[in-house]
Amino acid sequence: MIYISLFTVAFMVATIVPFGSEMYFATLLSLNKYNNLLLLIAASIGNVLGSVFNWVCGYYVNYFIKKPWFPIKQDKIAKGTAIFNKYGKWSLLLSWVPFIGDPITFVAGTLRFSLVPFFDFSIYWESGKIFDNIFINNLGIKDILKWKLTVN
Repeated sequence: MIYISLFTVAFMVATIVPFGSEMYFATLLSLNKYNNLLLLIAASIGNVLGSVFNWVCGYYVNYFIKKPWFPIKQDKIAKGTAIFNKYGKWSLLLSWVPFIGDPITFVAGTLRFSLVPFFDFSIYWESGKIFDNIFINNLGIKDILKWKLTVN
């Protein structure tokens, strides 16, 4: 069940829902109750599918994009479009970066960038995200959280 919750959080983080999964991931690692590889796999699959969801939303959103209730602000779409137009498919390597990554994957869909190359690039992006999670774990956040949990 915990793997499904981590998948869900990672999926939402990779979409337009604004929050991070790193602390949740580090907390689960610090508990030493779960298989670390399965946690990493659940987070990774959730992140990739969340980016694909962004792409699909961008692909089919042209009717809704100008509505005032639309959750992605026009300035973020404009920023993502500018980055994507300037760097093309290579901008998808930045899709893991907070605040600009989600609009880039969204814009890739609105500009009808093919899903197959997008998915190839999401593998590079996911590698970056995995290394980010491993880096966070190796920084000792896991140990800090473990200490904090035992103190309380």
